[in-house]
Amino acid sequence: MSFSNIIRDSVRGSEIFDVRDYFLARRIVLLTDVVTPESMAELILDIMYLESEGDYREITLLINSPGGDYSSGIALFDLLKSTHSPIRTVCIGTAASMGAILFLAGDKREMLPHTRLMIHDPSVSNSTLANLKPHEIERTMSELDKVRRELVDIVSQTTGKSAKVVEKMTREDCFFNAQEALDFGLATGVAELTSWEEKTYE
Repeated sequence: MSFSNIIRDSVRGSEIFDVRDYFLARRIVLLTDVVTPESMAELILDIMYLESEGDYREITLLINSPGGDYSSGIALFDLLKSTHSPIRTVCIGTAASMGAILFLAGDKREMLPHTRLMIHDPSVSNSTLANLKPHEIERTMSELDKVRRELVDIVSQTTGKSAKVVEKMTREDCFFNAQEALDFGLATGVAELTSWEEKTYE
């Protein structure tokens, strides 16, 4: 993903820098892409860099993602859950599938008024099972069920809902608007952001 450059005047004259660096300096990081090993590696480095500074102020992760690779996403999820810094996740579009699970990593989980979350059971593509022998398909499905149970556990622990309730909900694509996510316990607030420095909440 490419970011725009910003030109700002300073005592040294006009300076050009990446807009991503501007927000990183304010402890704001963005996931606005598919969850892949590459996109997660970049975010993991961002979080590790901010943690290495040692001031442990809140880190804000803005999310607008259709989801993607489970293994890559859960690596970032575990990192977010283990930081010294409080984590604030904000849905700024649609956080779906693994994007929604990453949203749940926040100590504070906020959604802009017209955003959505989508949670569902994990799946495999047809090509993944092509030409596999029966025992290989069985092993693949067993691994998929382990992932499903891990995701159900994350949603259950976050919301306080029973695993049975979550399992029933995630059998199909399940969409939540901001108020529905708040009512279900997925979100902790509906955010109205007037600026990145000055925030008000409903």
